[in-house]
Amino acid sequence: PPSLPAPFPVRCLGGDVSDPGAVAAAIPPGTRVVVHLAAVVSAQAEADFDLGLRVNVQGTLAVLQACRALPAPPRVVFTSSVASFSGGQDAVLPDDARQLPANSYGAQKAIGELLLQDATRRGMLDAVNIRLPTVTIRPGRPNKAASSFVSAILREPLLGLPTELPVGEDFALWICSPRRAVDWFLHAMTMDTTPLGLDRGINPPGRSATVAKMLEALETVAGPAARALVRHVPDPVIASIVGGWPATFTAERARRMLGFSEQEALEEIVQAFIEDDLQATRAERGL
Repeated sequence: PPSLPAPFPVRCLGGDVSDPGAVAAAIPPGTRVVVHLAAVVSAQAEADFDLGLRVNVQGTLAVLQACRALPAPPRVVFTSSVASFSGGQDAVLPDDARQLPANSYGAQKAIGELLLQDATRRGMLDAVNIRLPTVTIRPGRPNKAASSFVSAILREPLLGLPTELPVGEDFALWICSPRRAVDWFLHAMTMDTTPLGLDRGINPPGRSATVAKMLEALETVAGPAARALVRHVPDPVIASIVGGWPATFTAERARRMLGFSEQEALEEIVQAFIEDDLQATRAERGL
């Protein structure tokens, strides 16, 4: 069953996204919008190349094929990632920056973008590829993403739990909140895609922030005791993966031309987690 009540019928299905039959069952005739979120995340895709290919590439191809079989081309909102770029901490990426991923996850996301872009050109579907920033604060438990710490250093202290920081406090990231990501998805589901032309990749207007600034926001909202629960434990593997992602995008196309909303301030991101997800996360984790 769905975890929250909805003002419309909800049907929950389980299956492997790389299984064409399972995906086709989830995208029946009459489907007008598909939001493709399923993925093997960054550190896991780097550790298991075959799994990343199966889920991130073959899974996206299965979604494409299911959409292609529909009587009318649906809107497909695909969650791509900043990991599809490289350039490192000092890079400031314009909207026409070349995707040159330095990790398997980013390469697989770029492949998905090209597949859906070409399917759009052929009239099979109408794709919007959103290159999400690192989403923070994610509810629930830590996952196997290399960027999982970005949520953990804020979420775990808000739960009263200690956590480890694998990078330095001067480390910068391009981030967005779950609230803002949902806003972008909803906008992408209904926006006029004519201005996109062939270029279906969108860099939405996230926020560049250092770890130090994130921890300052945590302390402002939750006090010094919360910040004290974060302990620096360097992890060169995590730092090498996330350190290759650019920390700043101009995002002019999304902001000025396509109507994507701006990311709110860091303190608002922390407060939003408290309002939206803290209680449910406590319950899920038995705290």
